[in-house]
Amino acid sequence: MEPDLEVVQIRRGESFKAWSHGYPFHTVRWHFHPEYELHQVVATSGRYFVGDFIGEFEPGNLVLTGPNLPHNWVSDLPAGSTIPLRGRVLQFCEEFIGDLMKVMPELSGLAALLEFSRRGALFTRSTSDKVAPLMEEIVTANGVRRIELFLMILGTLSRARNARPLSSPNYLPDPSGYMSAGMNKALAFIRQNLTQPFGEAELAAIAGQSQSAFSRSFRRHTGMSLVQYVKRLRINLACQILMSDEQASITDICFEVGFNNLSNFNRQFLAEKGMPPSRFRRLLAQNSNTARAA
Repeated sequence: MEPDLEVVQIRRGESFKAWSHGYPFHTVRWHFHPEYELHQVVATSGRYFVGDFIGEFEPGNLVLTGPNLPHNWVSDLPAGSTIPLRGRVLQFCEEFIGDLMKVMPELSGLAALLEFSRRGALFTRSTSDKVAPLMEEIVTANGVRRIELFLMILGTLSRARNARPLSSPNYLPDPSGYMSAGMNKALAFIRQNLTQPFGEAELAAIAGQSQSAFSRSFRRHTGMSLVQYVKRLRINLACQILMSDEQASITDICFEVGFNNLSNFNRQFLAEKGMPPSRFRRLLAQNSNTARAA
């Protein structure tokens, strides 16, 4: 079974993604992504899959997976059960950590840990207990404190003893093969044509599925409908333009990111960001003026 590509969105102004989730959750599936991922189980037990490894997990399970290594954790729960907090996740890209190690030579000791993670690294319960309060805090931390916690977590992992690899030495993830899967072709098309008009029928044809099957698969894959997914990406793009181009009018931005109606753009921006784009821009300007005054 081919793994799904998970699109990891690291927000503008942040170096990595730190978050928590319950169960069931849309990312609980056989999937991969180019980012490193540290996954810590908080509640439930069950079976987990990393590359060609299959094992049993329980609370405290702590695993670092390298780029494009497929993985999944499946909790053993009665049908219909829900868990508000199943795990905490830290994701960061290869380019970010590589650049950080170049700027700070003291971090070169992380290279062995990152290489080890390409097979999936399982840490002991002792290491997990040390990391747990850091993972809990980093999910809601802001500013410099996020970076402090990030380095503390990686430092703890790099000094850990008795970590063991999960997938076999001969297991080599092949993302080029995964990307041939129909859904991943459709996601790639969306990213490349985000500001252009397209519909579900067109994407279903790219994915090689009927429109109804594609709709169900897309929701299972992303946790939202196609309309919601595209709207979120377009609003995020609008935010980037607002932050980078003070001269661009909101009307021009509306059409540039793929909306064809200004009132709808304002309404969707408000729903997504909790404020209209005009206020978003004013707050940016106020923040910039404050920074210059300081």
